[in-house]
Amino acid sequence: MNMTSTNENIVKRFGKYSLFIGIMLIIIGTTGILLPALMSLETVVFIASFMLVGGVFWALHTYKYSKKSVMDWLKPLVLILTGGLMFFMPSVGIATVGLMLSFYLMMDAFGSFTLAQSLHPDKGWGWMALNGVFSIILAVLFLIGWPQTSLWLVGLYVAISLIFDGWALVFIGWNIKKTS
Repeated sequence: MNMTSTNENIVKRFGKYSLFIGIMLIIIGTTGILLPALMSLETVVFIASFMLVGGVFWALHTYKYSKKSVMDWLKPLVLILTGGLMFFMPSVGIATVGLMLSFYLMMDAFGSFTLAQSLHPDKGWGWMALNGVFSIILAVLFLIGWPQTSLWLVGLYVAISLIFDGWALVFIGWNIKKTS
């Protein structure tokens, strides 16, 4: 495989905007490091909002098509109650999101290692593998202090993950621009 076809494969997989998106992720992540409690709150409000909106849409659907079935109301009820709980009791939501975030970071590490393996030996594979290592470290550190440290760790970890994802895309995007 020559350098041109390798570069074309990377552009197809990551797109020509990888550098820009990577920089934006770094900026958002840096803001989250400076304001971790706010990033935690934003994360929970974001998730709660989607659950509430999703629950309302499910409720409308259930009302229109199967309003007599009690079991059909279970899903919209769970979405609305869970979203409402997270929205109106954000500390509980943040602790819950913290536990889910630890699981996410483990899955993110797996995804990064898989992506790094598929990129190997192309440029950028090492950065993606390093991203996976940091995701595992963050997941383990989070579990050690849970739930007391959730208030600031959720935001901090979301921010750190965004920064490393951003740097991985910056280096891949840089290599795309350099070889084009």
